[in-house]
Amino acid sequence: MLIAHVSDPHIRTGPLAGEPAANLHHVLAWIIARQPRPDCVVITGDLCEYGHAGAYPDLRTLTEGFPIPIHLTTGNHDDPEALLATFGGSPFLGGTAATRYRVDYPAASIIVLDSRRSDSPAGLLGDEQLGWLDGMLARRSDVPAFVCLHHPPVPVGIPFLDGMRLDDGAALAEVISRHRHVARVLAGHVHRVIFVPFAGTTVTIAPSTYRQSALRLHDAQPPGYLAEPTGYLLHQLLDGSCITHSMPASHAAGVLGGF
Repeated sequence: MLIAHVSDPHIRTGPLAGEPAANLHHVLAWIIARQPRPDCVVITGDLCEYGHAGAYPDLRTLTEGFPIPIHLTTGNHDDPEALLATFGGSPFLGGTAATRYRVDYPAASIIVLDSRRSDSPAGLLGDEQLGWLDGMLARRSDVPAFVCLHHPPVPVGIPFLDGMRLDDGAALAEVISRHRHVARVLAGHVHRVIFVPFAGTTVTIAPSTYRQSALRLHDAQPPGYLAEPTGYLLHQLLDGSCITHSMPASHAAGVLGGF
């Protein structure tokens, strides 16, 4: 099985809407040109820049004709009500009217969490959602599971962003550690490619399809954002292992797929 891991497109409305929309479309075109094609795409949050209701129909227009399933995750920039108004009940949210859900494929389970909190850019899952995750992971322990959320549950060495990571990451680690079939924890939020060991598995943070954050390993100032190459991660289940490939998009030549 192949899972394309995309993050932080920050689709917006207004005069600056063109660049993030074009960048997301470009990355998706790269994904469907790959052979073999991934089985699905997971987008780990910050779907829209300001959570404006008008941006979600634009996101749906960008993704509606995509020939493989796309699973959406909420981020701190998102508005869950606006997201559900556009995507609720659709395959983009696993056919549910909720921002947490599970999708089963023959070779793996995709479990999407909602780490957004209304009062902070940091993330929080809460006891009830963690209990739900524990139950979801226990249901199908014979195949790998991919747990997907926006906020990294561990520090990544960038103080500004570490100050707004998942607040209950230790509680998530307790749940994950009870389920050895979790192949990866997929996250976004940081706008950089980062891999971190976590609770017997690995947290993989995908780059943004819009702009990347500067690697500032100090807290003298916020990192700021750069027009560095965009891309995505490709998770491959092979011979009982999970392999993660970092895939460039914007600064690489190659065939693009149409949709």
